[in-house]
Order: sequence, then structure tokens, then C-alpha cells
Amino acid sequence: MIEVACRQDLAEILAIYNEVIRNSTAVYSELELSPERGEAWFEAKRTGGFPLIVSKDASGITGFGTFGEFRAPHCYQHTVEHSVHVRSDCRGRGFGRQLVSELLVRACAMQKHIMIAGIDADNAASIKLHQSLGFVNVGHFHEVGFKFGRWLDLVFLECRLPATKLLQL
Repeated sequence: MIEVACRQDLAEILAIYNEVIRNSTAVYSELELSPERGEAWFEAKRTGGFPLIVSKDASGITGFGTFGEFRAPHCYQHTVEHSVHVRSDCRGRGFGRQLVSELLVRACAMQKHIMIAGIDADNAASIKLHQSLGFVNVGHFHEVGFKFGRWLDLVFLECRLPATKLLQL
């Protein structure tokens, strides 16, 4: 089940995100989100009009997804970059696919044109998932991150969303 996240979901969302920071290269950060920073992030998504969704089953929140501005200048207003993370014991069970798919639907409803995914180059499963949903590789940045004592490569993929009636700039 996918639904809009509420404030009561924040502790479980942060637990997932902070586990990803501690144990993977899916997030190029070593700084976990405190409850205060998490609250500010949640509020920024809400006031910015960007979705924050969660997947749930009987065990609770299994993952979350969101998107936001790709870059700040106005000319990028039709492009978003997404972030999806799944609880460690729920990976490989389709929750990531459900979350990315729902974000694509929501981006279309918001008349977005392109969704960007930035993925660690060694994360073959995530790259394959995104390609199966229509994302194509558009860039490979070498050694742009450093975590766990090693250099990390970042791959960018994009998905051109179904034709939308965009406003003329």
C-alpha cells in the first residue's frame, strides 16, 4: 500500500534513511538526519508542494520516496530528481518499484517533463530497476563521492515523462 506520508511516519522514515547512510553508498553522506533536521526536511517537502510517500505492509513502513527540484533556477522547473529508499529487510520485494512508479505518476500529474535518478554506479539492482521503468543512462561521473575510504562513481539516468501540456516560458 502506498500513501502520503504524515508527521507520525517521520521516525520510521528517518530510521530507514539513517540505516542507508550508515551502511550503503545509496546516499553520498555520512551525516545522519537528526529528528530536528528530519522535521525541517519534512516541512520543506510539504511547503514546496513536493510529494513524500511511503509504502506500508503489516510490519509498518517498508520504504519512502520523494522528489524535488533538480536545480533551483526557473528554467529547470519541469525537471525533478527523486529519492527512494527501502527498509533493509524489505529490499528485493518490489517496494522500490512501487514507490518509483508512484512518483512517476505524481510527477506527470504535476506536469513535470523529466525525472532524474542519481545512483551509485555499483548499485546494479537500482540501475536495472530504473531502466525497466523507462529511465535511460545519460551520464557517468567518475570519483565524485568519497565514502567508506573509497572513491564513488555516480550514474545519472533520466525518464522523459509522458507528453504533458507544458506552459510556455
